[in-house]
Amino acid sequence: MIKSGRSPEGRGVGSALVTTLPGDGPVTSTMSVPPPPPAPRGRRALLRAALGGTAALGAGLGLAPAPTNAAPAPDRPRPDRSRPATPEAALRELAHGNGRWRAEHQAHPHETATARVAAVSGQHPFALILGCIDSRVPPELIFDQGLGDLMTVRSAGEVLDEAVLGSVAYGVLELGIPLVMVLGHQSCGAVAAAVRAEESGERPPAHIDYIAQRIRPAIDHGSTGAARIDATITANVRHVRGLLAAEPDLAARVAAGRLAIVGARYELGSQRVRRVA
Repeated sequence: MIKSGRSPEGRGVGSALVTTLPGDGPVTSTMSVPPPPPAPRGRRALLRAALGGTAALGAGLGLAPAPTNAAPAPDRPRPDRSRPATPEAALRELAHGNGRWRAEHQAHPHETATARVAAVSGQHPFALILGCIDSRVPPELIFDQGLGDLMTVRSAGEVLDEAVLGSVAYGVLELGIPLVMVLGHQSCGAVAAAVRAEESGERPPAHIDYIAQRIRPAIDHGSTGAARIDATITANVRHVRGLLAAEPDLAARVAAGRLAIVGARYELGSQRVRRVA
């Protein structure tokens, strides 16, 4: 589980990512996919212009980890080196932020007038959170992050389609984000709808069926009732994480140690984010 406080340094990620957060088993990747060739300059420039990333990647603010009992520090421009630049550093920052959220000692970083002005010149988020649309699970709040810190992609049940995949790819390939987290959550309505649809044989209305069909491969058949829904929430996180990890461009960055793709779930009762191995 993700805990607040400083974690020991992890090992390097030249060939594998070893998670250093307490209570988590190691999650390793040993894929040997060669790195993708650089994209044509024209396409990269078009993507940056279309999505508002025309400035150089160093032109924003960073957040240094703070203990849960510390007063919020004032926002001020920081050099790019303060941005978590490795998968381990990004995980530690999310852990610290979730600890502040649970302890109700939020720092509310990067919300001041200074931060808003700095955000105009560009963005350099340190993590991408692929989460559910559930209104109770806003990533910037539960990880206590601010403007420019996280790129968030949200779909019911973390379901992937071309738009979601393209959004994740943009964050990783164009902005250099070192961490992608697939974030499920307790009491997910989309997962519950998929389980009920399979059990009853009735198709959900309208486009909800599209969501249910894509969650269906993850449905747990070793339990029943509420336990089945809860187990499927975790299984769906693993399923989506696996699909992302199989994307060639993302797999190449994982193999090179430049990216980690991890699964996690948020518990509504405890407000804790815990890793899904």
